[in-house]
Amino acid sequence: MTGQDPTAVQIDTSRPHTARMYDWYLGGKDNYPVDEQMGRQMLALDPRVPVMARVNRAFMHRATTWLVQQGVRQFLDIGTGIPTEPNLHQVAQRVAPDARVVYCDNDPIVLAHAAALLRGTPQGATEYLQADVRDPAAIVDGARRILDFGRPVALSLVALLHFVSDEDGAHELVARLLAELPSGSYLTMTHATSDFTPQESEAATEKLKAAGVTLALRSREEFARFFDGLDLVEPGVEIVHQWHPELGEPVPGQDDGVIPGYGAVARKR
Repeated sequence: MTGQDPTAVQIDTSRPHTARMYDWYLGGKDNYPVDEQMGRQMLALDPRVPVMARVNRAFMHRATTWLVQQGVRQFLDIGTGIPTEPNLHQVAQRVAPDARVVYCDNDPIVLAHAAALLRGTPQGATEYLQADVRDPAAIVDGARRILDFGRPVALSLVALLHFVSDEDGAHELVARLLAELPSGSYLTMTHATSDFTPQESEAATEKLKAAGVTLALRSREEFARFFDGLDLVEPGVEIVHQWHPELGEPVPGQDDGVIPGYGAVARKR
């Protein structure tokens, strides 16, 4: 389903990429000096950035667990990132072996490691699609080959939309994706914010902009807009690690000050 030969992937190592920076924050090895250099600049502004990365992963684990418990068996994960176990399909298929998962990312290095995302259960299905969230039609067309859009789908956008500006139509992109999903589907999201660290956030935005990376931090109200017309799952929009903490283990360091990010899950009517 990738449509490309992973051995022929061309990776731009002249500028940082958010997926590779995220990998570096998580202690991974699939990143380059340019990613580490920018990552260290972010750490100089806020040393909790690696904790934020782990908190987002932990949210994905908890949200996936909750969704499977509600009977959801189909997942579309956009902005997948470089594989870091457990991946979404491992969390879902551990409880529901018949779960079907489509991963999507635009970074060629994720394509190069896509095989690690495809080791699912025989009863279920896992596939990888190389596409950008800014092209929802391509994502939907590809996902339809694996997922049944006549049944509920959980759309996962974890730590992704803060890299898509309003000028690129972030809210409209989410609305277009949700429009393709049937009633009973879910939207799962996390998003960084400047609500708690305005000065550090402004400095981070400028540094990333100079390196060609968009950072569109949004307020709680702006984040909540992504869920307009949906039914928020309790407790609604929440600090990321405070969303159903009973469903997972705490991330070391998550309580050392407010983690500047929100998370939520909502159901389509």
